[in-house]
Amino acid sequence: MSKEFSGIVKAWEFTVKKSQAVAKKRAKNTIFATMSVAHVDDELDTPGEVYYAEKILNNGDIYTGQWTDNCPNGHGKYLWSDGCMYVGDWVKGKTMGKGKFSWPSGATYEGQFKNGYMDGEGTYTGCSNDTYRGCWVINMKHGKGTRDYVNGDHYEGEWRRGQPDGQGRYQWNNGNQYIGQWRNGKMNGNGTMIWANGNRYDGSWEDGFPKGNGTYRWGDGSFYVGIWSKDSREQSGTYYPSSSRTGTFDWDPQDVYSIDLVECQISPGERISVYPSQKMVSWPCEGEFLQKLPIAKTPRANDAKSRRNSVDGYSWGSEADTSSNNDNVYSGQERESSEGFRSFTADDLDSSRGFRPHCIKIQPTKKPGQTISKGHKNYELMLNLQLGIRHSVGRPAPATSLDLRATAFDTKEKVWTKFPPEGSKHTPPHQSSDFKWKDYCPLVFRTLRKLFKVDPADYMISLCGNDALRELSSPGKSGSFFYLTNDDKYMIKTLKKSEVKVLLGMLPAYYNHVRAFENTLVTKFFGLHCVKLNGPAQKKVRFVIMGNLFCTEYAIHRRFDLKGSSHGRVTEKPESQIESTTTLKDLDLNFIFRLQKVWFQEFCRQVDRDCDFLEQERIMDYSLLVGVHFREVSGSGEPVTTETRSSGVQTPTANVDQGGDGSTPRLSRADMDLLFDPSGWASIRLGINMPAKAELTMRRSDFEAQLVGEPTGQYYDVILFFGIIDILQNYDISKKLEHAYKAFQYDPTSISAVDPKQYSKRFRDFILKVFAEDT
Repeated sequence: MSKEFSGIVKAWEFTVKKSQAVAKKRAKNTIFATMSVAHVDDELDTPGEVYYAEKILNNGDIYTGQWTDNCPNGHGKYLWSDGCMYVGDWVKGKTMGKGKFSWPSGATYEGQFKNGYMDGEGTYTGCSNDTYRGCWVINMKHGKGTRDYVNGDHYEGEWRRGQPDGQGRYQWNNGNQYIGQWRNGKMNGNGTMIWANGNRYDGSWEDGFPKGNGTYRWGDGSFYVGIWSKDSREQSGTYYPSSSRTGTFDWDPQDVYSIDLVECQISPGERISVYPSQKMVSWPCEGEFLQKLPIAKTPRANDAKSRRNSVDGYSWGSEADTSSNNDNVYSGQERESSEGFRSFTADDLDSSRGFRPHCIKIQPTKKPGQTISKGHKNYELMLNLQLGIRHSVGRPAPATSLDLRATAFDTKEKVWTKFPPEGSKHTPPHQSSDFKWKDYCPLVFRTLRKLFKVDPADYMISLCGNDALRELSSPGKSGSFFYLTNDDKYMIKTLKKSEVKVLLGMLPAYYNHVRAFENTLVTKFFGLHCVKLNGPAQKKVRFVIMGNLFCTEYAIHRRFDLKGSSHGRVTEKPESQIESTTTLKDLDLNFIFRLQKVWFQEFCRQVDRDCDFLEQERIMDYSLLVGVHFREVSGSGEPVTTETRSSGVQTPTANVDQGGDGSTPRLSRADMDLLFDPSGWASIRLGINMPAKAELTMRRSDFEAQLVGEPTGQYYDVILFFGIIDILQNYDISKKLEHAYKAFQYDPTSISAVDPKQYSKRFRDFILKVFAEDT
């Protein structure tokens, strides 16, 4: 404190009576009645003037720094009488920007502040040296961050509401580590535990323990595959010894729970004693500042639905309450606009302009397909498929290099295996009928799985675990049937013999392409197989295993299959009958998708690369499959536009400090993004989890074949998933005949079956109109 400031404090004794008169007058008009000021004539401050001030409050707190409009503005230091201190940026009496807060215990937080809260990037170092570096939202660890615990443990990954949640890695001080998914601070989902002795568990977790499908491996190569549960009655599996292990092996899977995981407890860490926002003072400028913000409704205290877990005044719902897939936070009945903005609708369009009106209605999402249970016509085929895949993936094989020899791609490179019901030297006994199993180019597909970072145990569990496959309700146009794994990771498609030949013929070029371009949009293939049923029929079923583009926690509200042709490219379903599983086509499309500049540039480059590859392989009839998740849907089932949201969206509310006007500022859109969607950021790739804007378009009724409608200026925040599918159709004689036949009846440019070069040009021209840069 300066000598001049000390003198002023002493001089207060002589001017206190005069100051009290001014203070009483001010108390009638402002919430800042408790502050004792250094200068008697402070009430004569020029509005908007910024100057350096040194202030003492009646409670003993001290502020020194930049000052304007009766509150801190700019850089300043605030020292509380209990020893807490903040040094940093202020905006209208609130800590806002970069700053450092320190506690009397020696703990510190240095980083971003927003409206008094630790919010943004920042580092908290506790008095015991417990340290967190990463993202914060409203005083809580939320987003990506790392934490070094006082006991030597370390966590790096995603956080939600102050707990590890999402993808992350936790390493104990004894050398054990877990890498995988978390929920509410516990291991939950798919993950891998690696012990210091080299043993590991790969599979499903629930509430911190293995639960469901999983594989336990020993360092010598032995492994146990099965269904895991703390209840020994639900535990089942098979032990596969390595060639080096001989004799009997006495081991119980329950040892994992009672012995291996005993020391793998998550450290509670150091707790923050008091949050900086709880120390904030009510300044005279605050009331005026709050009145300029939109006012959010405060939940009634006796309303059971509005009771939420509260952290430092802000009410946060449970994880289910704040899910982006429901409307508990954003209620259509609570939505109102402070500026009287009304959302654009089709009725607002001038009908004389010839627009075809199109409203959007989101139906409840559901899982596609029917579970294949006992009694289903394809139940036996599913068992054969799972037995064959388990045999193929589990078969011992030497480590492979990504540099494959030409012989690996030989179309004659296939392996037949007999599966008699009673079992054989290489196959287990089973309840299905006698069948034979064929693997096409097994080394190539094993290497592709390695290239695509597919873990063999996870792959086997998804396809061959205890959960049944799901069959999609109807075959595709080609007559192929589709099956989905229960976890939605993989799709199985039956193929014609001609399609198998196409895939094997293009396999060398496909391998080189996906290896060269990590962000390729073309379908990922993981295996090509054949089941041959023995008996009079000698039926053969050929199928390929692919990645499922829509394997995501986001609900897919709209699906589009886009080719760039117009003939027959319409679903002709009314909006009320469009479900989340309905695949719409080119003439159903009513959006332009706007990507951020860097992603749009990468998208354009990759579309060109992929189209060049398909053109060189004489492939046509492929399409871009697009899945759209609307980030905000009203209670009535309509996507909410960005304008509506920014004008008056109901958000979680805050309790105002005593002396406030009862109003509550709402979170910004950036805050809500952090609140609801941090886990998706780390997994954003081209075509996967991509944030974008979808601009609504309207198609003119007098242009029936108009592929891209006219933009309306109405935008929706969306998450996009997209990729190029159906790449196993070449321009053979049948397609040439189809083109010649349809060209007599329709515009040759509107039909799907055209020369690959023409198809490639038409496809990319259309796609680069549907996707645009967000300016």
